[in-house]
Amino acid sequence: METGELSEIPTPLVVAVDGPSGSGKSSVSRAVARDLGLAYLDTGAMYRAATWWCLDQGLPLTDTAAVADAVRALPLVMGVDPDDPTVVVGGTDVTAAIRETAISAAVSAVATNLDARAELGRLQRAAIKAEREPGGFSQGRGIVAEGRDITTVVAPDADVRVLLTASEEARLSRRALDVHGTADASAVEATRDQVLRRDADDSTVVQFHTAADGVVTIDSSHLGFDETVEAVLAVVSAATRA
Repeated sequence: METGELSEIPTPLVVAVDGPSGSGKSSVSRAVARDLGLAYLDTGAMYRAATWWCLDQGLPLTDTAAVADAVRALPLVMGVDPDDPTVVVGGTDVTAAIRETAISAAVSAVATNLDARAELGRLQRAAIKAEREPGGFSQGRGIVAEGRDITTVVAPDADVRVLLTASEEARLSRRALDVHGTADASAVEATRDQVLRRDADDSTVVQFHTAADGVVTIDSSHLGFDETVEAVLAVVSAATRA
């Protein structure tokens, strides 16, 4: 999409992107936010941050009530710059720590806790609302928010709603490359449980494999990164023109 076309997109603009693990939604959403001059919200990072917080507090994640209470008190600050999306909990920068294997293995326990999920959803809606209106650090231009239930639960009224998906083979290969730096057979196998189990667990509380009414599906199985970004930008352009 040409720069002139991007500048014609009206604001404030909210773009919601959902998808399974390895679909590319985080990297693609960051690029889309950067190209459109929007803020960027990684809601998956919020679940990871909540998991880090609970483990740091020594809470057993099986204690659903205690986890929900901890999430309600979560001292979370999300950086929404697509070039530097930071995550700070209680004054500690956990941007890197929440990507560690221990958090990846445990995060579903928080993501499937319905009370914790409701609280994080409230925080996500507040973050989206804050970027719709100028004031503070917000320019009121808008935001790209990505996760698993943004198009259906958190921001069903978003201006643009996209389900970004890909084949299981493509998703495992991408995640292996991201985590291990290679997509050979052993690396793919090493990420299989993490990717597929997380999707299976989260599928018990939210639907992110099939697009809801009004949500545009983009299958990136055979698209390169730049092509996928262009496909999302084309959806944004078409939706805003309409």
